[in-house]
Amino acid sequence: MCVLTDCLMCSCVMWPALFAAAIYFLRNYMQGGKFTKQTDETGKIVIVTGCNTGIGKETVLELARRGATVYMACRDKKRAEEARDDIIKQTNNKNIYYRNLDLASLESIRKFAADFKKEQDKLHILINNAGIMRCPKMLTKDGFEMQLGVNHMGHFLLTNLLLDLLKKSAPSRIVNVSSLAHIRGSINKADLNSEKSYDTGNAYSQSKLANILFTRELAKRLKDTGVTVNALHPGVVDTELGRHMSILNNFFGRFVLRSLMWPLLKTAKSGAQTNLYAALDPDLAEVSGLYFSDCKPKNVARAALDDEMAKYLWEESEKWTHSKKLE
Repeated sequence: MCVLTDCLMCSCVMWPALFAAAIYFLRNYMQGGKFTKQTDETGKIVIVTGCNTGIGKETVLELARRGATVYMACRDKKRAEEARDDIIKQTNNKNIYYRNLDLASLESIRKFAADFKKEQDKLHILINNAGIMRCPKMLTKDGFEMQLGVNHMGHFLLTNLLLDLLKKSAPSRIVNVSSLAHIRGSINKADLNSEKSYDTGNAYSQSKLANILFTRELAKRLKDTGVTVNALHPGVVDTELGRHMSILNNFFGRFVLRSLMWPLLKTAKSGAQTNLYAALDPDLAEVSGLYFSDCKPKNVARAALDDEMAKYLWEESEKWTHSKKLE
C-alpha cells in the first residue's frame, strides 16, 4: 500500500510538471526566428507606421536601442506620446518623435509627408507596419473599404510620396508588413472596394495580398536605385489587431479561447523580429521583392506572383490615391 501510495503521489506531481514543461517549450518554439545581429543605426532616419503598441512599438524600441532617429507615425496622439515616453525612458534615445498620421485619410497622409520633408532631407528606412483586421464594414474618409484603404492604399500613397527621399538616401529600405492570410486572398477586380458584398475575412486577405503585389511591383520599378522593398509575415502575434473579432472579445473568447491559444501565440517582441530582420540585416542590402517569415525568405501564394494583377493593382491604386507615376 505504501508503494502504491508513493507512486500515486509521484504521478500527481510528475504529470502536471511534464505538462507545464511541454507548454513552456511549445511557447518558446512558437516564438519563431530572432534577429540577433548587432548593428549600429546611429544617424539613420526611420519612419514606422502604427507603432504605439504591439509589434510596431517593439520595432521602434529596438531601433531606438540601436541609435536610430525614429518617427512614430500614429493616429492616436495620447497613446503614441505615452509609447514614445516609455521608449525614451528605456533606451535613453531622445531622437524619437511622434507625428500624426491617419492612413484612412489621403489628406492626412499628404500632410504627414509634406511636414516630414520640412524636418528631414533623408529617409533610410520606411516600415509600413500599421494595419486593421476583420473590422465591420467601414469606409475611409475618401470612401475606400477600410481594410484595403488602410492596409494598402494608405501605405501605397505614403510610400510614393516619400520615394524621393528614399532614393536620395540610398542605400535605403522599405518594409511592408503583410500576413500569411494573403494565401486566402484574391484581388476582386469586379468589386475591389467591396461595394456589392462584404466579408471581413475576404477583405482582410485581399488587402494582405495587395501588400505583396505592391511590394513585388515596386521592387521592379526601383531596380538600380539603391532602394529595396520587401514584405513579411510577422507571425500570429498576441496584439490588439484582433480587437474587431467578436469571437475573441466575448466571455468564451477572452477566458477560454485565448487561454488555449496562448502557447501558440508570439509575443509582440517576437513578432517584431522579422520587421527588424528585413529593415536591418546587412545580408539583405541588395535583396528586393521578397517575402519573409521568421527571419527567413518564404514562398508566397500563386496569386502573389501574378505580374499582370500587380500592374493592375498599381494602376488602380494610382487612380484611387491620385498619385503620380514613378519615373
